[in-house]
Amino acid sequence: MTANTLEKHILSIVCSVFDAYSAVLFLPSENGEEHYLAASFSLGEGVEQGAMLSSGSLVDWIIRNRQQMLVPNFDQHKHKLGYYREGEEAGIKAFMGCPVPTGGALCVDSKRQYSFTDRDYKLLQLFAELVSRQQASKGRQEMAGDIPRYFAELAVIQELRFRYRRWSQFIQNYVRTMVDATGFDYCAFASVDVPGESYCVECESARLVLENGEPLVLPVGSGIAGWVFSNDQPVINEGLEGAPSTMLFGKLPGMPDFQAIICLPVQINKSTRGVLCLAHTSTRSIDESLRSFVRQAVDHLALFLENLYLRVRLRSLLPQGTIHSRGPRRYDPDTAPVPPVKNS
Repeated sequence: MTANTLEKHILSIVCSVFDAYSAVLFLPSENGEEHYLAASFSLGEGVEQGAMLSSGSLVDWIIRNRQQMLVPNFDQHKHKLGYYREGEEAGIKAFMGCPVPTGGALCVDSKRQYSFTDRDYKLLQLFAELVSRQQASKGRQEMAGDIPRYFAELAVIQELRFRYRRWSQFIQNYVRTMVDATGFDYCAFASVDVPGESYCVECESARLVLENGEPLVLPVGSGIAGWVFSNDQPVINEGLEGAPSTMLFGKLPGMPDFQAIICLPVQINKSTRGVLCLAHTSTRSIDESLRSFVRQAVDHLALFLENLYLRVRLRSLLPQGTIHSRGPRRYDPDTAPVPPVKNS
């Protein structure tokens, strides 16, 4: 697969993931002074192949400022994209783009308003990092292997949210999927208790600390996972040959000598309620693409937990509610409903 063919293949996947109309990739020229349309994928024929970067366009702004841009309601009278032939931008309703770390910009557009969200941008950024690695790598064939592994597994994780409504079934399949996707030896999920003085390891991909399926309760200061709970910050360590093993949950008997670890907080309502732990018994290169994949997977996990919390909360409130089915009601959003007046 040639470099240009691989870039087009990446853009076709981008279009499919975001249900976009077009995806374009601008890269710097050999002298680095100009940018040109290096590759594109579109459902139409309006993209101007080989177009040079248009001054004052949205893509130009992204490249000059090295910042993302999300335009949910695109107005052609106020903005211009700069990669369509004249008159072809009329049907575009939304736009999203981000800088490529090695230079350039990756952008998508849609003929539907409000098609893209902040969560979508995180995915687009992951694609941009993939393009960046592809550009910086001599062996470009090697890069193609990351595309199906990461993004196919993200699709599997998303499907788990709809396939399993029970938490125990979902999380067990989730940690197994994370091990398969990342190549790490071990994955576990831990949740904090309500007072915040301890946490418990609820599920693991291989039986190391859980006996007979019973959760393991530990002090909140125990191990790297406990530090993440206390500080609301991730811990990512590639490990060093000959270094002491990483205490994932503190000093526990029978634990392997883990070297590389990823521990990310799982936040619900801006509060860390869980920690996802990945561990490997040898040193491991943890590049930006892998980090971005794990962050996206944690977002899916947090979304499942948010929905689970809302379902439990709704069940607790329903018995307290009163169902009104007949008669007129006076309604004021600032007061409680007034019962109907009975005729004497």
